[in-house]
Amino acid sequence: MAEKKEEMTPVEMKVVRQIEYYFGDHNLPRDKFLKEQLQLDDGWVPLETMLKFNRLKSLTKESSVIVAALQKSKNGLLEISEDKTKVRRSLEKPLPEVNDEYKDALKHRSVYIKGFPLQTSLDEVQEWLNAKGDVENIQMRRNLQKQFKGSVFICFNTEEASKKFLERSDTKTFKDNEMLVLSREDYHTKKAEERKQFKAETKAKAKQEKHDQQKQVEEKEMGLLLEEQTGCLLKFSGELEDVSREDFHDLFSGHGKIKWVDFTRGAKEGTLLFDGNAKEAFEKAKESNGGELKVKDNTVTWQLLEGDEEKEVLKKIIEAQQESYSRSRGRGGRGRSGGRGRGGRRGRGGRDHGRDQGRTNFQGKRTKFDSDDEAPAAPKRELEDADGPAAKVAKTENGS
Repeated sequence: MAEKKEEMTPVEMKVVRQIEYYFGDHNLPRDKFLKEQLQLDDGWVPLETMLKFNRLKSLTKESSVIVAALQKSKNGLLEISEDKTKVRRSLEKPLPEVNDEYKDALKHRSVYIKGFPLQTSLDEVQEWLNAKGDVENIQMRRNLQKQFKGSVFICFNTEEASKKFLERSDTKTFKDNEMLVLSREDYHTKKAEERKQFKAETKAKAKQEKHDQQKQVEEKEMGLLLEEQTGCLLKFSGELEDVSREDFHDLFSGHGKIKWVDFTRGAKEGTLLFDGNAKEAFEKAKESNGGELKVKDNTVTWQLLEGDEEKEVLKKIIEAQQESYSRSRGRGGRGRSGGRGRGGRRGRGGRDHGRDQGRTNFQGKRTKFDSDDEAPAAPKRELEDADGPAAKVAKTENGS
């Protein structure tokens, strides 16, 4: 290398930056093709071979330009052979050992920048970074389709240089675009938080979708129930003093099987759901009681529900049963609302199931009318996308 260092032309600066990138700490350990070339001639690589690299070839096609540029470089990273036909990494600057300490140091020398237009080229990024610090490497982040994502990782030669860059005020915009500038450590922290939030949102969305699907299924099954169950509701009203649900079971015992009593003690009206034809049960009970059906000597008005009114009342009864079922599961599977309490006595409020129907079920999922007491149970030369490692390729381009 010449001792006297002349000023480089713009082209020579790009040539030096590119070829030093090829042999630099970031690319060389991962460049399979270039590493194979180093084994052939004690680390020397013919300039003729280097000129086959696309990005270098786009800058110059003349070996003399590369030689002249490297002779002006102050980095001392590369050596030129005596006949000026080959180049190699200086033996005095071996590759660093890629261990945890090196990776940690690399992280503290790196900066994440986002906000570049997607059409931005590497040359434009390099030009924007000129005079903003000694840049060791630029990694253009790309997606799986090799399209630029608008963000880069910049590695400076020292941690101090990266800190000064983060403090600069002229890095906030690029061609009127507002830029996000973070240390690499802050970037990874931010991404971890975003992944955590995304995971929580995805979980909540899946839960909501499952709930909506279940609701649709239940609504469909309820529609089928409402179509199948007709003529089974008997409404009653009157001054029902000291009347309990048990009294209705006694009144219709032997005439029809009651599956559900929608009645609260002290109320003046309610509804009986029969397992079968309500009119037939009513007529039998009425005939058995001399043509007038009273409850504990209380005069009662009876009405067989039909049409839309029957469907509406039946829908409410089904929903009430499903709600009771859900509550009983939430308490560990043994609900007591509306069922028998200790000693076989019934609770005073709420609704009641049929006394002697055993475990008869309504059709449809989770719609039961039996006892609540028994409820069931990227390529290598490009920056890896975010945190993932880059794949191996034959050769690399500076940051592309």
